[in-house]
Amino acid sequence: MGAPSAVPLLLLLACCWAPTGANLSQDDSQPWTSDETVVAGGTVVLKCQVKDHEDSSLQWSNPAQQTLYFGEKRALRDNRIQLVSSTPHELSISISNVALADEGEYTCSIFTMPVRTAKSLVTVLGIPQKPVITGYKSSLREKDTATLNCQSSGSKPAAHLTWRKGDQELRGEQKVQEDPNGKTFTVSSSVTFQVTREDDGANIVCSVNHESLKGADRSTSQRIEVLYTPTAMIRPDPPHPREGQKLLLHCEGRGNPVPQQYLWVKEGSEPPLKMTQDSALIFPFLNKSDSGTYGCTAISNMGSYTAYFTLNVNDPSPVPSSSSTYHAIIGGIVAFIVFLLLILLIFLGHYLIRHKGTYLTHEAKGSDDAPDADTAIINAEGGQSGGDDKKEYFI
Repeated sequence: MGAPSAVPLLLLLACCWAPTGANLSQDDSQPWTSDETVVAGGTVVLKCQVKDHEDSSLQWSNPAQQTLYFGEKRALRDNRIQLVSSTPHELSISISNVALADEGEYTCSIFTMPVRTAKSLVTVLGIPQKPVITGYKSSLREKDTATLNCQSSGSKPAAHLTWRKGDQELRGEQKVQEDPNGKTFTVSSSVTFQVTREDDGANIVCSVNHESLKGADRSTSQRIEVLYTPTAMIRPDPPHPREGQKLLLHCEGRGNPVPQQYLWVKEGSEPPLKMTQDSALIFPFLNKSDSGTYGCTAISNMGSYTAYFTLNVNDPSPVPSSSSTYHAIIGGIVAFIVFLLLILLIFLGHYLIRHKGTYLTHEAKGSDDAPDADTAIINAEGGQSGGDDKKEYFI
């Protein structure tokens, strides 16, 4: 006996198969539609098409078999339902402000012989309400265990709740309960964790995830307060103190509540140096005897913490102060200016001396009153008998 032919099997599959979400047939007079999903409060469009209308009009009916539109004619008085398109081959209508009650199978019919129909399943998504967190009443102490509850109602299908503390995801236990309307659901989740001092001021976030939100964030946060014992550290100002300087030792306390008192002690010294609300220990004028180990105890109603600091007083700085450096710079500038002035005076004096000699020689040669050589000789010879009134000329 020969092997069975695969052709009948392929024909059977071809007859039974149809694309998902559509009612199709080889009959050109068979209308087809598609299933639709809409968020409550939104708008849905129902489209019905046919290739061969056989001179008949298309009609849309709701799940209660009430006629909505027959061709271009409105049959139901509901202003939410509007005509989108009406041709011999297509009838499209829209329903706005969709409610949960609008969910169901809508029927597209064409009154040929026989009457042919196509179904469109409209699914309405219920939007979950903003989650509510309960269970937090007052401040928690470090290492306490906290339990928080989160709840959201009105989702369809049931939503999913997630927890987060900062960047850390917390695992909660979720429960689902059907709402009294029989269509939507209320989801709740609880989470339990131990708190640390790092959790002080942290936000515990409960978020609801649902397809109707289309990725939008819908969450609620609860800020928690954690009480914990204080810590402290000592910071010197200046960082490297020297003998003769003023020094402040700042005791920086942290905690919840913030430390309200500070106790200063020096090892080997009695009684305590200082106990006050001011956290700084002041040394107006340091000397070598101030060297030693100092302790600061930060105190709150949650407890206390002691920090230590070893002070080594260094010798006075050999480095000139900024004021001395400033005066040295000014003195150097003044000395340089004086040096330049001296050089200028020397050159100026030399110049004047040279030009003055030249000037005197020129005046002596060019004067009209100067006696000639003969007169000078005669006067020189007669000067022996001329007495004191005679003038002598020398060249």
